[in-house]
Amino acid sequence: MTAVSKKERVGGMFDAIAPTYDALNHFLSLGVDRGWRQRVVWMVATANPSRILDVATGTGDLAIGLARRMPEAWVTGVDISEGMLARGREKIARRVLTKRIELRRGDAEALEFADGAFDAVTVAFGVRNFGDVGVGLREMWRVLRPGGKCWVLEFSEPRGTIFGPVYRFYFHRVLPWLGRIVSRDGGAYSYLPRSVGEFPAPERFAEMLREAGFAAVRIRRLSLGIAYVYEAEK
Repeated sequence: MTAVSKKERVGGMFDAIAPTYDALNHFLSLGVDRGWRQRVVWMVATANPSRILDVATGTGDLAIGLARRMPEAWVTGVDISEGMLARGREKIARRVLTKRIELRRGDAEALEFADGAFDAVTVAFGVRNFGDVGVGLREMWRVLRPGGKCWVLEFSEPRGTIFGPVYRFYFHRVLPWLGRIVSRDGGAYSYLPRSVGEFPAPERFAEMLREAGFAAVRIRRLSLGIAYVYEAEK
């Protein structure tokens, strides 16, 4: 599969599941995904950025959390799926945040922003959907100002001898079945565990951040290794 065809497929897939995406994600993760995003929000807030770019913003959960935590910040969210963005705009309007958050359709591998345009860049569960991860990371580095910071929240697979097999059974067998029933999409929730399984191990992804130009890379494990937060500087 080429990078272009992957982006087209991912965009169409998320367009299709956009109506049930939020509710199903919270249900399948037992609400833990909310806590992970709040952890990222807290970390970003410590840097007190005024201009934030949320890449692969989806329905805008992280962008909304960032704007609510930092009332003086301006948040821009980009995503390849117009269906997800439409849901995000509805949520932003209900929370009266339209003057603080802008969502626009965009490609993470060709960001339409000037060099150094942002103080902080975030991505939550989106990097593994990039057609070319290295290109996307370099774009994120480019639009950061010198001294700016990047945070990536992404799934992984636990390695423990007890919890690891139990989680993998749920993630690869139970989750796709439940997702298929609720979303009525036969492929989207089979793609999720497959894409996580293909994603680089935490140590390798940290090295990819360095290869893209980032420095001072830090890794934080969440929920026994189900997810990780990567923090890096330009």
